[in-house]
Amino acid sequence: MGTEMWIVIGVIVVLFGGSQLPKLARSVGQASTEFKKGVKLGAEEEAKPAASASPEAPATPPADTP
Repeated sequence: MGTEMWIVIGVIVVLFGGSQLPKLARSVGQASTEFKKGVKLGAEEEAKPAASASPEAPATPPADTP
């Protein structure tokens, strides 16, 4: 596995260049953070009771027309 990892790192350096690697790593880190926030938010929304998600009934019944 070590050799394969070095090959992948070498290809990344050739494709993006050494100066672009810090920007690439920062972007990957930010994307990971946003993904984790989204997963946490989704889990919190699922934990809410189903009753609060349903719309409430109208306060007044519709008027009858003769």
